[in-house]
Amino acid sequence: MPLPEPIIRHLQAGGVSVVLGCPVDRLPEVLYWGAALGDLGPEDLAAVAALGEPLLENTTDLPVRLGVLPEHGAGWMGTPGLSGHRGGQDWSPLFTAVRHDVEGDRLLVHAEDPLTRLALDYTLELLPSGLLRARATITNRAPEDYELQDFVVVLPLAPEAHEILDLAGRWAKERVPQRHRVTVGTYRREVRRGRTGADSPTVLSAGVPGFGFRDGENWGVHVAWSGNHQSFVERMTSGRTVIGGGELLLPGEVVLAEGESYTSPWLYGAYGRGLDDQAARFHRWLRSRPQHPASDRPVTLNVWEAVYFDHRLEPLLELAERAARVGVERYVLDDGWFRGRRDDSAGLGDWFEDPEVWPEGLHPLVDRVRALGMQFGLWFEPEMVNPDSDLARNHPDWILQVNGRLPLEARRQQVLDLTVPEASAYLLDRISALVTDYGLEYLKWDHNRDLVDAGSAATGRPRVHDQTHAVYALLDELRRRHPGLEIESCSSGGARVDLGILERTDRVWASDCIDPLERQQILRWTAQLLPAELVGSHIGSAVSHTTGRASSLDFRAITAMFGHFGIEWDINGLDDGELAAVAGWVALHKRFRSLLRSGTTVRGDAALREVAVTGVVAADAAEALFSLSLLARPSTWPPGLVKLPGLDPDARYAITQVGGAQASGQPFTAPAWQGGSLVVGGRVLGSMGLQVPLLQPEQAVLVHLRALR
Repeated sequence: MPLPEPIIRHLQAGGVSVVLGCPVDRLPEVLYWGAALGDLGPEDLAAVAALGEPLLENTTDLPVRLGVLPEHGAGWMGTPGLSGHRGGQDWSPLFTAVRHDVEGDRLLVHAEDPLTRLALDYTLELLPSGLLRARATITNRAPEDYELQDFVVVLPLAPEAHEILDLAGRWAKERVPQRHRVTVGTYRREVRRGRTGADSPTVLSAGVPGFGFRDGENWGVHVAWSGNHQSFVERMTSGRTVIGGGELLLPGEVVLAEGESYTSPWLYGAYGRGLDDQAARFHRWLRSRPQHPASDRPVTLNVWEAVYFDHRLEPLLELAERAARVGVERYVLDDGWFRGRRDDSAGLGDWFEDPEVWPEGLHPLVDRVRALGMQFGLWFEPEMVNPDSDLARNHPDWILQVNGRLPLEARRQQVLDLTVPEASAYLLDRISALVTDYGLEYLKWDHNRDLVDAGSAATGRPRVHDQTHAVYALLDELRRRHPGLEIESCSSGGARVDLGILERTDRVWASDCIDPLERQQILRWTAQLLPAELVGSHIGSAVSHTTGRASSLDFRAITAMFGHFGIEWDINGLDDGELAAVAGWVALHKRFRSLLRSGTTVRGDAALREVAVTGVVAADAAEALFSLSLLARPSTWPPGLVKLPGLDPDARYAITQVGGAQASGQPFTAPAWQGGSLVVGGRVLGSMGLQVPLLQPEQAVLVHLRALR
């Protein structure tokens, strides 16, 4: 007797459609993921399913269907969704769908394999922004242990996706774009650093050749996990192509006893016509979360590049006075405040105020900061420990290691094993006590080294998976105890930027490099995942701490404008005129920060690649703020026109320069708009463009557009 026809489901939200085939005897499959298909009736859905019917040619006698969890036993010759075994047995599961339900825009699947005695629960949901996310749980139903080796979530790609774009990078140069052709085989990015990594792909995308910020269909994935992870694109000889990812497990890291389960991280998928469209799906969803920062982000002063480890009360008080004078709203005391911490070689882990530097505790500084009307924040690096510390001497068994062999030191640090209950409890108690004692509003949570030989001192087993969950649990409990506390994720700068850590934190530090030329690229590509208000963005000193490059205040400030704005600079050395200039930029940011916090990020595909166009357009397109930056000397000159994307084509906009390089006074060197307010239609600005001034390299202008309706 033939089996019933599969049920075809259509999910649609935010300009995206997902069509699902749900057979009664097998796992569901994603038949289509892409641009919205509109309202489809039963006949239309059946036709959509028929369009994707695979043909048979020198393969299995039944068509190979790609279920939501790819299975080798079903004929899939690519990467299986699940790999594992019980002493070499039960290594090829083949699930029978017990039930699948669609609740609104969410697919819930429960399936069993009686032979391997495994159960699968799978969730796929299309969020209102059009962002798609999926994760799965595997449960061991047998008395024998099941060793999980690999568990990934995959989504289908359209056949026209012939080019890959992902990000790489290193310390102080994060999120460097790179492109590759999609070829037969697997393009796989693995991060084994025990944290997200400065070289993380962040969003791995595949699309039509040459897809850019404004044009070209593309499909991207992000693994929402702060430990080891993998992302990949895989094309079979049949032409079928998938994109996916998940946690990257170390040998023996997850062994399931009877009744135990493992749940994969969420894999987020974003379809777009152009990378801005893809990014907007991430941004809209992040902004819809109940924990997302709802207020304008306070202008922040971090003292690190002002004083480093030289903590003395008087200079720090003077910094507070000057910070308040220029309009700072949050003052953050960075590394160097705790016991024995005069450089990075000692003290890490001893989270007590250093009595030699702070005989009265931090109260004299905290009290003055508050009296000046600013919030107070404090730096921690809870997951690390210096061997030269009381904590390490008293609890060597709390350090991650393999069979009594300490890992190679990095930054003269080792890593605390937060899976040891006493270690996690110590950190929770010490941090919580300091938050309470000083009424801290903000923590800068740092993580300055990769995890090498991250094993348990007690068992020798690998601990990256458990360590990541333990960090999450510690952050969750801190937030539960202190509901108003905000936390920044910093990890050697931008090495922990992912949606797993951002479920528990309020912003990330994009990079330890705040040289504006480097930051132009870093911020541009961090925006592929995160909206401006979640990314710390500071004005540094005239000569960069990390590169030695000198740059103007205008260029530094305009670059910092498009993020959670702040200052990281010894402003004690500024004269009154220089302080007034800084205050002017702070005031300008405050004027536009509501727009930056709520508007849509747009990035121009300028014909002249040395010109960077970055903008934020209000949700109703009533106003917009753009920066036009010349990053290097181009081979052709003058720069010509650049398109301003995202505007209302039917509105007319008054264009006003609000900051940056000024016209020289010679009429032939200044565009008409730069000398005053020019009114131009949005369609003209989006299709023809705006004339770029004759800037010098590493100069920028900030342009405000106001719709006249």
